[in-house]
Amino acid sequence: MKKLLFVIVIFAVMAASTQLFAQNSEILPDVHYINVTVERILPTRYGYIVIYSSGSGRVHRLLIPHEFFRDNRADRINLPRGGGWPSLSVFFKDGEFSHARLHVHRSRAHSTWGNPPIHNPALTQAFQGVETITLEF
Repeated sequence: MKKLLFVIVIFAVMAASTQLFAQNSEILPDVHYINVTVERILPTRYGYIVIYSSGSGRVHRLLIPHEFFRDNRADRINLPRGGGWPSLSVFFKDGEFSHARLHVHRSRAHSTWGNPPIHNPALTQAFQGVETITLEF
């Protein structure tokens, strides 16, 4: 009799937890991220130009303004010493851009750090109005 009662209690707890998880999954937002390999980072006075490779082997460019780092839409994370390669993780919440994490080498002598053109008036216009990060593949 005690075993039967124990089995009934276990099934009741499992049924209640299943309902609880089903209810929570409706409340929780859909959060996912996409991680890409960074080929080159060009620091400018307006932000970073990030050149990354997609899974198809093509190379793309995106802009991350300095404002993104000030208002917590982006984080710059220094990689520890070693063979780690820079990457960019872009997080989406309910299908829209949430924030980004740029993993970089601390030393600007690393081969992934580059120099943008010094006098390029198009950079000012390019960084103006950037409100989101969109990855191309």
